[in-house]
Amino acid sequence: MPNQTLPELILLAPPLLFALTTHEFAHGFVAFSFGDPTAKMNGRLTMNPLKHLDPIGTLAFFFISFGWAKPVPVNPGYFRNPRKDMLWVALAGPVTNLGVAIVSALILKGLLLSFSLFQIDHAAIAILRPMIQMLAASVWINLVLCIFNFLPIPPLDGSRILAGLLPEYLARPYAALDRYGFIILILLMYTRTISNLIMPIIRFANRLLLS
Repeated sequence: MPNQTLPELILLAPPLLFALTTHEFAHGFVAFSFGDPTAKMNGRLTMNPLKHLDPIGTLAFFFISFGWAKPVPVNPGYFRNPRKDMLWVALAGPVTNLGVAIVSALILKGLLLSFSLFQIDHAAIAILRPMIQMLAASVWINLVLCIFNFLPIPPLDGSRILAGLLPEYLARPYAALDRYGFIILILLMYTRTISNLIMPIIRFANRLLLS
């Protein structure tokens, strides 16, 4: 969402913070349920967004209208089945974002339906407009985070999910791509390959939820 004005950025900030926080909390919660206390010991098993903020990711939000949080620390050494359990930990983040997008869409539709049923006056609608805009932004932001993180490129969640699905003889060489993953990701973003790939999916999902 480029070229946003300051008021629009202020409206985008709460849903973005909530989306990033729930994403990271979900990773930590599932890891903890599989026996890994690392996130809890580091104070990251919380819904407090301040614990998950990344300084560069926060600044990026104000310059490019997109940001990111600090990844929750996970130690697979605590897991009974590291590859399988890590798959579920990775899956938790984007699935949680999908859930938040669906709930946001349902709340938004409920609000708009109530306006129609109870003939809410324009003054009340004007007061509630920021909430409507934040809910609509929440749907979009969470869909972006969900679909973007499903890409099988390290360090995105999709790479951990794919590594857990591949047979071990393929998972090992695939995991070796981790060292180059961030460079590959930047190149694909710079050439707009990722945007061209996922934006049609995001737009379709957004229309489907808000139709």
